[in-house]
Amino acid sequence: MKELIENIEKQQLADALGERYLSYAVSTIVARALPDVRDGLKPVHRRILYSMLRQRLSPAAAFRKCATVVGDVLGHYHPHGDTSVYDAMVRLAQDFSVRYPLIDGQGNFGNIDGDPQAAYRYTESKMTNAAMLIMEGLDENSVDMMPNFDGTTMEPTVMPGAFPNLLANGSIGIAVGMATNIPTHNVAEICDALNLMIDKPESTTAQIMKKMIGPDMPTGGILIDDFETIVKNYETGRGAFRIRAKWETEELGRGQYQIVITEIPYGLEKQKLVEQIATLIDAKKLPLVDDIVDESTTDIRIVITPKNRNAVADMVMAHLFATTNLESRFNMNFNVIDSSGAPRVMKIGDVLLEFLAHQKTVLRRRTNWRLDNIARRLEILGGLLVVYLNLDRVIEIIRTEDDAKAVLMEEFSLTEIQVEAILNTRLRSLRKLEEMEIRKEDKALRAEQKQLKELLASDELQNEQLKAWFADIKKQYDKKTALGRRRTIWAAAGEEVAVNPDDFIEKEPLTIILSQMGWIRAAKGHLDMGALDMKFKEGDDLAFAFHAQSTDKINLFTSGGKMFTIAANGLPGARGFGESVRMMADIAANETIVNVFVLDMSAKYLLVARRGTGFIVAGENCLAQTKNGKQVMNTDAKNPASLCIDCPAMAEELFIAMVGSNDKLLIFPANEIPEMARGKGVILQKYNAERTYVMDAMFFTKGEGFGWVTGRGRTVLEDWAPWIGKRATQGHTVPVGFPRSGKFGR
Repeated sequence: MKELIENIEKQQLADALGERYLSYAVSTIVARALPDVRDGLKPVHRRILYSMLRQRLSPAAAFRKCATVVGDVLGHYHPHGDTSVYDAMVRLAQDFSVRYPLIDGQGNFGNIDGDPQAAYRYTESKMTNAAMLIMEGLDENSVDMMPNFDGTTMEPTVMPGAFPNLLANGSIGIAVGMATNIPTHNVAEICDALNLMIDKPESTTAQIMKKMIGPDMPTGGILIDDFETIVKNYETGRGAFRIRAKWETEELGRGQYQIVITEIPYGLEKQKLVEQIATLIDAKKLPLVDDIVDESTTDIRIVITPKNRNAVADMVMAHLFATTNLESRFNMNFNVIDSSGAPRVMKIGDVLLEFLAHQKTVLRRRTNWRLDNIARRLEILGGLLVVYLNLDRVIEIIRTEDDAKAVLMEEFSLTEIQVEAILNTRLRSLRKLEEMEIRKEDKALRAEQKQLKELLASDELQNEQLKAWFADIKKQYDKKTALGRRRTIWAAAGEEVAVNPDDFIEKEPLTIILSQMGWIRAAKGHLDMGALDMKFKEGDDLAFAFHAQSTDKINLFTSGGKMFTIAANGLPGARGFGESVRMMADIAANETIVNVFVLDMSAKYLLVARRGTGFIVAGENCLAQTKNGKQVMNTDAKNPASLCIDCPAMAEELFIAMVGSNDKLLIFPANEIPEMARGKGVILQKYNAERTYVMDAMFFTKGEGFGWVTGRGRTVLEDWAPWIGKRATQGHTVPVGFPRSGKFGR
C-alpha cells in the first residue's frame, strides 16, 4: 500500500480532463467521423468493404447474410457496437442515401419514408462494382497495411482504387468541435474534372465547375443556385445549395389538373414531408391546396390537388417552396482528413489534387510491385532454360546425387530460387514446345519490364495512365447509363415569383372572441354582437368580441407597450373554448391585454399610458413579425399602457376628449398629439395625485358634437366649450350626468 501511495502522480484536474478530452476528440475526428480525402471512406466503411473482400463477396458471388459480415468486422477490425457497423453497412446499400451504392443489399434495407431496416439476421449482401473499383490493386502492395486492434491480422490504412468515392458518394459526420457534410456528385463529371486537373493543375474553381456542375443527389431534384454561388461554395469548401422538388402537372379534363411531385430534395423523409404539407393544409396555411395524397410505389409520386381550377400551378408551387421542405438547403462542409492525417476544410481544387497525388503514389507502388514480380519470374525462367539446354545432365544429377540442389547450384551457377523452380518442374512439362513458350514469355516480360521502367521515369506517362483509368471508370458510369445519368438538374432560378401568402387565403367573415383569461377563437360569420351567446370556462367571461375577415391580421396591444400580430385564418374555431393567446404570442405573465383589434396598415392609433401620456402611431409600425411582438410604447411598472384607440383622419375640427379617475374632463384639438413610430409620448392630460389615472379617451368632430353613450342612448352636450383646454392640463370636473364608469361608451 505504501508503494502504491508513493507512485501516485499529482496533476491539476483541468489538465487531466483537457488531455483526456483532447485524446477523445482526436479519436472521434480521425477514427470515426471524418472521411479520408483519398478514398472517401471512414474507418468503419473501409473495414466493412475489406471484410467483404476477404469473404469474396464480389458482384458475381452469391449473397451472404449481413450477420456474417457484421460479425467478421467486429471480430477482426472494428471492436465497437454491432449497431454502428450494421447502420453504416445499410447506408452503403441505400440508393437514396448514396449516389453509387457500394453494397448490393437483398431484403429490407429501409426506405425513403424513414422506415428502419430489418435485423442483420434477415438481410443479405454482397459488393457492387463500385466497391470493387475502390479496392482495385489492393493485393499489389499499393497501400500500407497496419495491424488490427489485437495484432492477429492486417488491414489497409486507405483504399487504393481510382474510383473517386469521396465526391461520388459524399459523406456526413459529426465529430467533437467539427463536422462534415459533403454532397454527392456525378462520376462522369468528376472524371472530366480530374482529367482537367491532370492537364492544368492550376485550374480555377470556375473552370473545374464547368466540368463538374455542382451536386448530383441520389434523390434528384433541381439545383436552383446560380453559377457564381456554386463556384463560391466550392472555392471555400463551405456553403449552401438550394434544392427543389421536381414536379409536373397532369390534366384531368374540364379545366382541372393535379400537381405530381416526382423527386424530392436529398435527405428528406418522404413521409414526414407529406405530413408537413398535410398539417399546413389542415391549419389553412396553404389556401390554394385542397389535398395531398402519397401514391408512391418504387418511384416517388406525391399528388397535390389545387383548391380550384383557377389556381395557377406556378403560384401554388411557389407558395409550397416558400413554406414547406419541397425546397430545402444542403449545407456543404468539405471537412476531411487530408493525406497527412490532419482534418481541414478543403476547396474543390485541393480535393482533386490530393486524390490525384494518392493515385500517382498507388500507380508507382503497383508498378514497383509488378517489376519485382517480373524480376522474380525472369530469374526463374533463366533457370528453366538451363534445364532445356542441359536436360540429360540435370536428370542425372537429380537421380544420382544426394544433395541435388547444391550440385545444380554449383555446376550451373544457379540461384536457390532457380533450383527450386527446376526441382518443382513436372516431367510432362519437359517438351520442346515448353522451351519455346518460356522464351516467348521471357521476351514479353522483358518488354513489359522496359515499359514499366519508362512509366516510373516519366511523369507524363503516369498522367496518361491515370487518364486511362478515369476513362475506363467514366465508360462504366457513362451518363447514358441508368446509374450514370445525372439526376439533379441544374436550372438556376430566374426572377423569383413574388408570393404573398395572404393573397392565397380564402376571404370569409369571422367573429373574433377573446375571453378575460386569454382564450381566443374565431366563429364563422359575422355574429350579432347583441345576441352573442358563447360558452366559457368556469370563472371566465367575454373580454373582447369584434368582426373580422379570414384575411385580416389581428393585433393585441398589451400593458407592456407591445404589439402582437396573429393571422385571423390561423385562429381555432369556435366549437371549443379556443386556445390560449399566450401560446400564440409570447406575452409576459405580468402583462395584461389592453385591446384586440383588426390591424389596418393604413390607419393610425392613439396609444395612452395610465398616467396620461401618449402618442399616435401608424398602423404599419404596429405589425409584429415574430411571436416576441414589437415594442411600440415605452412603459414602466408605474405607467403601463392603458388605451389603444382608432384615430380618425386628422382635421382642423377633430378633437379628443379625455377623462381621468379624478373626474376631470379635458377636450383639446387632436392635432396637438404627436405621431411617433415608438416612444413614451407626451403628456395628454395631467394628473397631480399619484393614484389618479386615465379612464377613457374619445375622438369626435365639431360637427358630430361631444357626448357619451349609456344604456338609455346617446347624450349630446350642447355646450362643451368650458372643457376645452390645452394639452397637458387637468381639465374641469365632468359634466352632470356623465357615466360613473368614466367611459364614453362609443
